[in-house]
Amino acid sequence: MSRSLNKVQLIGNLGADPEVRSTNSGSRVATLSVATSRQWTGNGGEKQEKTDWHRVICWNNKTGSGLADVCEKYLKKGDKVYVEGRIEYRTWEDNNKQTRYVTEIIARELIMLGSRGGAAPVGAGAGRGAGAVAEAGGKTPESLDAFPEALDEEDDDLPF
Repeated sequence: MSRSLNKVQLIGNLGADPEVRSTNSGSRVATLSVATSRQWTGNGGEKQEKTDWHRVICWNNKTGSGLADVCEKYLKKGDKVYVEGRIEYRTWEDNNKQTRYVTEIIARELIMLGSRGGAAPVGAGAGRGAGAVAEAGGKTPESLDAFPEALDEEDDDLPF
């Protein structure tokens, strides 16, 4: 049997507040619009930039806790997030009998990279870009408040 891999990693900013809804079966799902940008210098030496928008789908798991709840509670427009998941392509027919196509990232893990509200670390390490993590497996977000020893270490030997 041959192996394959479908893995996506994004770091970007939310273009809108999460849209959270419930399905007919009672599952909760959040839809995020995540923007990633890249910059380059054109042939004439001018700086150029392109922004891509990604539709990210975050599901709760069957135990009632998960990514959709985390998105609803902690995320808002402009927040920086790391998303890891898989890419899916779907087609459907709309009311006008037109075939529609959509590309989505089905999130498996979400890390909030900003430092605001309950996700912000407190103490000596505040503002170092740490945030809360949530996984589709149902983990609730944790902040570095639960691991104060992680904030005490110096990062002077890092090359950046």
